[in-house]
Amino acid sequence: MEIEITEEDLAVILNDVLDIHGYDFTSYARASLTRRINRLIMLDKFPSVAEFRYKIRSDEFYLKRFVEEITVNVTEMFRDPQFYKVLREEVIPTIATKPFIRIWHAGCASGEEVYSMAILMHQANLLHKTLIYATDINPDVIDTAQRGIYPSAILPLSQENYLQTGGHGDLNGYYTAKYDHIIFNEELRKKIIFATHNLVSDSSFNEFQLILCRNVLIYFDKNLQNKVFHLFDQSLEDLGYLALGAKETLKFSGISSKYRQLGKERIWSKIK
Repeated sequence: MEIEITEEDLAVILNDVLDIHGYDFTSYARASLTRRINRLIMLDKFPSVAEFRYKIRSDEFYLKRFVEEITVNVTEMFRDPQFYKVLREEVIPTIATKPFIRIWHAGCASGEEVYSMAILMHQANLLHKTLIYATDINPDVIDTAQRGIYPSAILPLSQENYLQTGGHGDLNGYYTAKYDHIIFNEELRKKIIFATHNLVSDSSFNEFQLILCRNVLIYFDKNLQNKVFHLFDQSLEDLGYLALGAKETLKFSGISSKYRQLGKERIWSKIK
């Protein structure tokens, strides 16, 4: 018999995860959470919700799996090339005038887009005065991102996306190939600081010229989205840029009057 959680089950599980482990998913969109937890219960063949709950409460290794399933980690190099084209042509030339550039990738997942950003900054001759902060709630994906090692199978799509951003040549100068993997160069990795950060509960930690948080907020309810928008607003300097995912918007948020959108892309400039 297929097990499906009720609204009451969901509330109990989320409270367990918060009280015992400190992860707060209580303001995530309910429909998405229910769908993902039901999928996990089915995949791992739990005979009851009670046993699933016990496993999460008592097994820290299983908790890691739970967090990985709940926090969506879909990414690729130069994902949505037109977005990166606007970064390359409109955003980066503007922040280039700063004496030092700080960029925050919030919800960076396994890091491919962080390295994409570092490559753009290198090609603009700005990497030497740039520091990129890459954060995620999931320590396992942060570990993957920090190592900078990826299957070489990502290369064809990465190269195709890169060329569509307006890039020239190929990407092979930015990594070393070994067997069936690549590792990004130390020149890129040393300009990136990787850390765990929880957008739900953690505070601002610096002032940035550019903040990217793509396809994370769609899993939050409206109140939590507004809370995170205010966190980003506190963390972004005047005339800085906030970049969101294709299905996310600042419209109707509590900070929308302070920002103007750049064309059709989900990039907003903070009005001084």
